[in-house]
Amino acid sequence: MKIGIIGVGYVGLTTGSCFADMGNTVVCLDKDINKINNLKQGISPIYEPSLEEIIHKNLKNKNLTFTININDLLDSEIIFIAVGTPPNEDGSADLQYVKQVAKELGQVINKYCVIATKSTVPVGTGEAIKEIIKQEIKKRNLDLTFDIASNPEFLKEGSAVIDFEKPDRIIIGCENERTQKIMNELYRAFIMRDNRRILFMPIRAAEMTKYTANAMLANRISFMNEIAEICEALKININDIRKGIGTDDRIGSKFLYAGAGYGGSCFPKDVKALINIAENLNIHAEILHSVETRNKKQKELLFKKVKTYFNGNLQNKKIAFWGLSFKPMTDDIREAVSLILTDLFVEAGCTINAFDPVASNNFKNTINQEYLKNNIVNIFEDKYETLKDCDCLLLITEWSEFRNPDFEEMKKLLKKPIIFDGRNQYDAEKLKELDFIYDGIANSLYS
Repeated sequence: MKIGIIGVGYVGLTTGSCFADMGNTVVCLDKDINKINNLKQGISPIYEPSLEEIIHKNLKNKNLTFTININDLLDSEIIFIAVGTPPNEDGSADLQYVKQVAKELGQVINKYCVIATKSTVPVGTGEAIKEIIKQEIKKRNLDLTFDIASNPEFLKEGSAVIDFEKPDRIIIGCENERTQKIMNELYRAFIMRDNRRILFMPIRAAEMTKYTANAMLANRISFMNEIAEICEALKININDIRKGIGTDDRIGSKFLYAGAGYGGSCFPKDVKALINIAENLNIHAEILHSVETRNKKQKELLFKKVKTYFNGNLQNKKIAFWGLSFKPMTDDIREAVSLILTDLFVEAGCTINAFDPVASNNFKNTINQEYLKNNIVNIFEDKYETLKDCDCLLLITEWSEFRNPDFEEMKKLLKKPIIFDGRNQYDAEKLKELDFIYDGIANSLYS
């Protein structure tokens, strides 16, 4: 099939590249000329495992092209809108880019096509897109039909390609049988390959499904973080609780890991947006408010642990960070715990040594530039060099290369062997045997 993708961020670029890899002809559009020029050379603007290889392969076989000209999408049978929907100050989704795309499509489409949203959008956005396009077509005095669909993405950063290739389910919201037939043909390979489920539903239901899914996952994380606080006060290891409830089929084992809080481009934004949707309906979303409040509190937890250990005085302490991205296998630092902790420690009079396998540049470009100029924050290219003369180590992101480090080497480099583990990655008993002071998230040694 011929497919157009508008927006080449995580969602659009992964979707377009993977559809091309399935044998479709895909044209990806973005207004960022530098980004498009780099993509034409096979250079991805994001770090995502195996994505760049797929881009190279499909550029070579001409299944995938990149453009800044919307007219290059006019042969498409399906055009996906995959532009950003960042939060407004009140938490609502900013739809200016989605609406602008709809307006531009209405000004240029010249034959029937399906216009599908991949962007996470509030309920009713499909209807708004349809009306905008209809008005633009009307201005052109054309008798032209098109259909709208909602096809929300469920890609996890760091495993987006795998998630695309082996989805739990494919949600498609559409208005009629014609659209359903076209979307079913697009995803037919998934049914033939491994009998994955395609769920058709009304467009408004599909839009709501995406928000609900992310809110539920965020809820599980915040719930476990709250339970962890209780467990720590009771001197109970949260990992025992996680295993105890995770084996219950009604609950399952995923997203039950206590930690330093969630971040990224989806959970924080979508929880806020769903709260805003509820408020506009005069509904107080008590659970969602609690999820957000708990997560804000959790992001400060490692700072509070360190401050308590040093009896409230952090002046002139040097703190080592391992991990800056909001999760492993991505360079994305949006809403990352590392950003919150950086400001807190700097305000307390600390300096920071930091290391991340891939996210260092994004981190440097995001934090207060005065931190870098004044050597308050120092970025290292080696995880061990980061530790030299530091008063303690904070494990912030659970990258695999941090799982089995050389603890003896770490003891030599740190002023004192102290680890605050924000992801419960280490074995407290083992570290005690190695004479480390270890503090996890309700994961220390309790008698």
